[in-house]
Amino acid sequence: MTAHSLRKFVAPEVVFGAGARFLAGKYARNLGAKNVLIVSDPGVIAAGWLDETVRSLEENGVNHKVFSDISPNPRSRQVMAGAETYSACGCDAIIALGGGSPMDCAKGIGIVSTNGGSVLRFEGVDQIKVPCPPLIFIPTTAGTSSDVSQFSIILNENELVKIAIISKAIVPDIALVDYETTMTMSPYLTACTGMDALVHAIEAFVSAANSPLTDLHAAEAIRLISANLKNAIAYPGNIEYKNAVMLASLEAGFAFSNAILGAVHSMAHSLGGFLDLAHGECNAMLLEHVIDFNYESAAGRYDEIARLMGAETERLSEHERKNVLIEKVKTLKRDAGITKTLGGAGVKASDIPTLAKKAHNDPCLLTNPRKASVRDLEVIYEQAV
Repeated sequence: MTAHSLRKFVAPEVVFGAGARFLAGKYARNLGAKNVLIVSDPGVIAAGWLDETVRSLEENGVNHKVFSDISPNPRSRQVMAGAETYSACGCDAIIALGGGSPMDCAKGIGIVSTNGGSVLRFEGVDQIKVPCPPLIFIPTTAGTSSDVSQFSIILNENELVKIAIISKAIVPDIALVDYETTMTMSPYLTACTGMDALVHAIEAFVSAANSPLTDLHAAEAIRLISANLKNAIAYPGNIEYKNAVMLASLEAGFAFSNAILGAVHSMAHSLGGFLDLAHGECNAMLLEHVIDFNYESAAGRYDEIARLMGAETERLSEHERKNVLIEKVKTLKRDAGITKTLGGAGVKASDIPTLAKKAHNDPCLLTNPRKASVRDLEVIYEQAV
């Protein structure tokens, strides 16, 4: 980035730390809300986090309606059903409580509730013309960072592909980031969402749209994930590890929301939409293969990532430095218990041309440090199978 380059940086108001979630009612009241739609999912409700949010709203005199018909990889039809509920109940604000699926769905509901039409028509960059209702987000996983980003990822059920909606209009007004909500996550969910945060940070750091502002956040996220994810999985009751990984997710969110992403995410969106796979797991399966492809176009930045992950790279050749980083990534994945390949996830050789074509149309590919053709993406998928 040259001295005269311009970069914008968007972020919500953030309250970070234990107990932040209890401020939902206060912020809803401060935003003038009278009747809030809480967007969540059955797993979050079963874990008990909804009850606290409802209590906070009631204590502040704010009414609520719950919409929780949301699956992993939220569908466009679920967004539209949520928007109908929002309108029918006369809601005037949205609280998202959950991981990436409820948060992305909540953004879609907000878009449709003020702009009308199908959520699918807002695919791409800056397609939202009318501001959303007030958005208050409480993440319950440490990885997706939808609570601070200008992204919403929705599954187009007709095309079996995830679409990316990117706009500052869907940056939440308030993010209440409380690591205590991650204490009920399973070890594997902790692993997959933690790897998602790592990929956010790595892709932001090497993005063609990186800047000194995003680099600060991306670098800290890489350092925190590398140092703490393994222990956060092994010792789920340890608040220091959980807090560190939640902070890493937040830092990575600030980075990728502004620097955008790259080939890992474009390929993961295609893959996850086609086979309905978990997003963080898709990212983890593809990461080292995309690094191998990209390295020559951003060698210095990847070398810095290796150092942030604790690797010694002095006096090594470029080829050796690349392999050290890839081995660091593989080791972290093994330590996290993520060993599945694309073949193990059900990807067939006959699927690859379709996956590559859809990935090539994803807007995240635009900021990948190396230009990638459809054939390039096919080869990466083939290597990951």
